[in-house]
Amino acid sequence: MTVLTYKIVEHDGGFAYKVGDVYSETFRTHDEALAAARLAAAEQRAPGDPEEIEYETEAGQWRVEHAAGDDRPDTEVLDGDAQAGGAQAGDVQAGDA
Repeated sequence: MTVLTYKIVEHDGGFAYKVGDVYSETFRTHDEALAAARLAAAEQRAPGDPEEIEYETEAGQWRVEHAAGDDRPDTEVLDGDAQAGGAQAGDVQAGDA
């Protein structure tokens, strides 16, 4: 199963959470960024409704697939400021909300 990691980092004069190479908006405080990361991680795990999805491939062909809505990734929040010695697995993990 896919695991998405939300990492709290200093960014643009404040704090943000980062997933892969993508940053969230900048928050004034570390605690605000941490709260936002916890919420985003929980929402990412929430199941959706089954539906048909349509998208265009890189080759320019359209595809239609059925999305069950229950294939959500596991998530975790890494909070380097709350852990001595650097970022460690932290606050929100799969199944927590």
